[in-house]
Amino acid sequence: MRIRGILLGAAMLFAGLMPAAAQDWPTHNVTVVVPIPAGVASDIIARVVFEQVGKQVGQTFVIENRVGAGGTIGANAVAKSAPDGHTILVYGSIAAANALYTKLPYDTLADFTPVVPFGQTPLVVVTGAGKYKTLTELVAAAKAKPGALNYSTVGVGSAAHFGAARLLVSAGIDAQHIPFKGGEWITETIAGRIDFSVPPVTTVIGSIRDGKLVPLAISAAKRVSSLPNVPTMTEAGLTADAVYPFYTGAYVPSKTPHAIVEKLHNEVMKALALPAVQERLVNIGVEPLPMTLAEFQDFFRKDVAANLVLVKAAKIPTQ
Repeated sequence: MRIRGILLGAAMLFAGLMPAAAQDWPTHNVTVVVPIPAGVASDIIARVVFEQVGKQVGQTFVIENRVGAGGTIGANAVAKSAPDGHTILVYGSIAAANALYTKLPYDTLADFTPVVPFGQTPLVVVTGAGKYKTLTELVAAAKAKPGALNYSTVGVGSAAHFGAARLLVSAGIDAQHIPFKGGEWITETIAGRIDFSVPPVTTVIGSIRDGKLVPLAISAAKRVSSLPNVPTMTEAGLTADAVYPFYTGAYVPSKTPHAIVEKLHNEVMKALALPAVQERLVNIGVEPLPMTLAEFQDFFRKDVAANLVLVKAAKIPTQ
């Protein structure tokens, strides 16, 4: 009886500590791993949001750009980190990487807990000035000469690559993929040597406003505030499956206590609700994507599955 009482008391003490641990989180600086270079959309989003979250919880969130292997090096570092809420992954292409790479050092669904989406960064179909006026014209040109058109991206597996692949599959057309390692993928589109690109709005909003690029359609369910006169894919004549949702989300190791996951979700949502944060995100082309914790986790699972289907449909070689 005495041993039983001791065990019961220990269990009650442990149970009592769990909420306290969640309430105290974070107890020290938090590392936010962004597996892409500084200055790219997901990096900017992470800095804007976690600067505010840090103020709310009284701790510093340190952004660490750990690049390499299409983002999988940074993702793996978080997957293998202590599940205590002090290491967070901010990633915009985790579902695409899961579909593209056949031998990842982590299990995308089993090793991560999706926490919160920061917002959607819609993709936009663009061409050089004077090339095509509408998406209908572009599709007609591609159908007239199968495989003759080309499109540029920042690399295999990027959002621009998968966004273009989604467009090609939906429209039933073919085009040659020209991947670049730097900013040439946009400058070559501006020059007209590339027929079209499907970059994030954040990447080309300045060039569109300057008249250097012509936006043909937004890859999103509805029009975006930064380009209100540009039609969506469906408004431009394609079906809803032409849309490739590009969003940035936060993830933690799967064994992170639910109470900490919930607190992190709530703190980010609180930050996203602030007009000052909203303004900074809208200015770089980020659209709101509000979801509950459960909604985002369901959305993420479906997106992982959808990317696997896209890779097969578009015949994108896996690596």
